[in-house]
Amino acid sequence: MGRHSEPQAKNPCISSGAPTIFSLASKLRSTISRLASLPNLILFPLFFAAIALAHLTLLRLPYYWDEAGYYIPAALDFYHHGWLIPHFTNAHPPIPNILLGALWHITGYNILSTRLLVCAFAAAGLLAVFRLAQNLLGPVAAITVAVLTACYPIWFAQSTLAHADIFSAAFTLCAFAIYFASIEQSKPSKRSLILLATLFSLAALSKETSIVQPATLAALELYRLLRKRPASLRRLAALSFPALPLVAWFAWHRLRTGFTFGNPEYLRYNATANFTFTHVVTSLYYRGIHLLWQRNIWLPIIFALACLFLPRRKPSLAPWRLALGPILLLIAANWFAFSVLGGALLTRYLLPVYPLILILCVSTWIERTNWWPLLAVFTAAAFISALWIDPPTAFAPEDNLTYRDMIVVHQRAISYIEEHDPDATVLTAWPASIEIFNPELGYTDRRIKVFPIENFFFASLQQAAQDPGQYDTALIFPTKYASPALRAYLLAHPNSARGHDFAENHDLSPREVAAMLGGRVVFEAQSNGEWAAVLRFDRSYDAHLSPIPNNFLHQKSK
Repeated sequence: MGRHSEPQAKNPCISSGAPTIFSLASKLRSTISRLASLPNLILFPLFFAAIALAHLTLLRLPYYWDEAGYYIPAALDFYHHGWLIPHFTNAHPPIPNILLGALWHITGYNILSTRLLVCAFAAAGLLAVFRLAQNLLGPVAAITVAVLTACYPIWFAQSTLAHADIFSAAFTLCAFAIYFASIEQSKPSKRSLILLATLFSLAALSKETSIVQPATLAALELYRLLRKRPASLRRLAALSFPALPLVAWFAWHRLRTGFTFGNPEYLRYNATANFTFTHVVTSLYYRGIHLLWQRNIWLPIIFALACLFLPRRKPSLAPWRLALGPILLLIAANWFAFSVLGGALLTRYLLPVYPLILILCVSTWIERTNWWPLLAVFTAAAFISALWIDPPTAFAPEDNLTYRDMIVVHQRAISYIEEHDPDATVLTAWPASIEIFNPELGYTDRRIKVFPIENFFFASLQQAAQDPGQYDTALIFPTKYASPALRAYLLAHPNSARGHDFAENHDLSPREVAAMLGGRVVFEAQSNGEWAAVLRFDRSYDAHLSPIPNNFLHQKSK
């Protein structure tokens, strides 16, 4: 009997019965391509549902900081009275007020509908990011950029907060998607130009500083025309148009109020006080940190820089080669402009720029390495962790979920006051002063009397101690937020520049305030470094209910 050879066993990794990593990747790419081919009317509900579910525990939170101090009161003026210009005449354009007021006329005034509307605009912005990246880099890169943008803590936190920035960012990103989709066309269609002008106009009428984006692109088109390079005169006209409705708004504002850019205090805080060389240089430094470092965005940038040392494994797509220059110009223009404009150095002013940075990073990864999906996973993990893990530096609570902790401790402290002494007169600072005075903000069911002070620094409390009969309760919290680790470090290093400033200007602890004003701590709440405390002063006083001055409530509005 002859010798027979045994049939060779097939490698399970390449067997037709067992999918390989490559076949799985191919199926995933195919699924993403089919997803990208869906019309926007189908994709938008999917994006909205994903955003709403991701923010489910945040949808019923009371209003936070500038929401409570400016944006919601301004929208309520439109809702109750039809006023485009709020009673405190800070001259932000009216689109957010109109959208929120119109929504409340449909749903009734409630916080949930406000949060869901903001989710809808966040979803629209992400869909625009998806389409923008799809046109420049393809569908796989598009879903990567969209997911990373959604995970980025600053975008994630702003996705339910009713600030003007999320409205203007959504309109701006939609305009970017149209602009870069037609960047190869020397004669873009009339429809795309009308959409471009309309969207940038809506962005500017949501927040005036959004005019930076079309102005930058218009300057680029003009430069190209003057240098006789490929450009479009019609595109230049469309990009220049948004200045007209914005100028009309400010002209009408001046006609009605006598102020072009808002009341003098608002103008000083947000503009004139900033026009100094020292302020601009300092702001350029901090804006650089916001763009290139804040909330772990340094990680994808480091990955991209490292990838530049690798040989290019695939050529860039033609639309991307044309878009690279305008994207870099937009990032630089925003870096400079928002170092000059705006009183506070808030990261939310840069919302439309973060997706552009991520597009730059993802495009570099894809061009240089096959391992780019792993870089995307590491980046997403870093972004998600930054939602909860605070850096050992100063930052605004709204840069991640710290803002939620602040709302929660304020809720608990105000609930204690409402339950135990609803007729109290409460010494407190902004924004708690408006939170307990205005029930429409969601913290209390009834108006509580307020004795407002600037902050809980030694000087402010020393002044309050001169008039103890005007209050019998205090609501204390950090008006100058510092994480516990940073606070401990600054107090331990009083000889450093920042340590000295913190030692001179920091909120006193509840027990320090109690000792200084002659009270006792009756309630404390803490959550991840945020805290609030209620103090009781057992003495008689002369109580009266009086409105809080507008210039106090809104002096910090952005």
